[in-house]
Amino acid sequence: MLRALVEFRIRGVKTNIPFLIRLLTHPVFESGKTWTTFIDDTPELFKLVQSQNRAQKLLAYLGDLSVNGSSIKGQMGEPGLKTEALIPTITDNADPTKVIDTSRPCQNGWRNIIVNEGPEAFAKAIRGYKGCLIMDTTWRDAHQSLLATRMRTVDMANIAKETSHALQNAYSLECWGGATFDVAMRFLYEDPWERLRTLRKLVPNIPLQALVRGANAVGYTSYPDNAIYEFSKKAVEAGLDIFRVFDSLNYFENLKLGIDAAKKAGGVVEGTICYSGDVANPKKTKYTLQYYLDLTDQLVGEGIHVLGIKDMAGLLKPEAARMYVR
Repeated sequence: MLRALVEFRIRGVKTNIPFLIRLLTHPVFESGKTWTTFIDDTPELFKLVQSQNRAQKLLAYLGDLSVNGSSIKGQMGEPGLKTEALIPTITDNADPTKVIDTSRPCQNGWRNIIVNEGPEAFAKAIRGYKGCLIMDTTWRDAHQSLLATRMRTVDMANIAKETSHALQNAYSLECWGGATFDVAMRFLYEDPWERLRTLRKLVPNIPLQALVRGANAVGYTSYPDNAIYEFSKKAVEAGLDIFRVFDSLNYFENLKLGIDAAKKAGGVVEGTICYSGDVANPKKTKYTLQYYLDLTDQLVGEGIHVLGIKDMAGLLKPEAARMYVR
């Protein structure tokens, strides 16, 4: 009975639970030697102690933490516990004895083509390039790791100018997307738009890229079409260059909307196909080579600038990749 009373959680109205607990724990009551006027004769029964409700408070705290993130002061800006950042020394490729001055951002990179000639010219230049270009995801939110979700803007900004030099020939830096908004606002208490503007200023030469979910943009649900168009427009104004548009189920109507919004905003559109199955073994998959070729034709028909293949589950085997990409 005592345990049942202790575990009650009633808020907002007064109950006789504190009195009953005092009664059940009184030595006379426990000994079974009470009498008919025991309550009237025992005033200490009414010295009530209210529950501290620690368990419910703990649950409320954990719930708030999981939904809204930590509210510990000092999460924004420079960390309180800090050691000197190890800034790499970058040398000139042509002359390894020459150390590059990284006090200012590098100005040479693929983004110059986007700014000066537009997305079509950028795509043409990329296709004409004989080497292999890298899309770096170090700053991306979607590693789904403890490190990535704690990458604050200041952590990226501290190394941004050096990055602009070290990766000046990179195809892009993917640094934006759904979890950027989720983590920045709920966990880091940061403005994801300010992050984009900050990185753009410090890295003017490398195209900045976002992963967007078709009609969902950077969210986890479908939004009104006008919101997607306005979002894409604002993103380009804030410094975004490349929209890597995908839909996990390759649903074309979702892809189509995201592509159109990015194009009208003036961004480079990387229409992306999510790969699953095994094109080298058509008898065991409904996602055959022809399925992907047909989807590619649809994406090209929408006027994408770049075609991407997103191997979401690590299923694209070497033999299938040779067949598929060729």
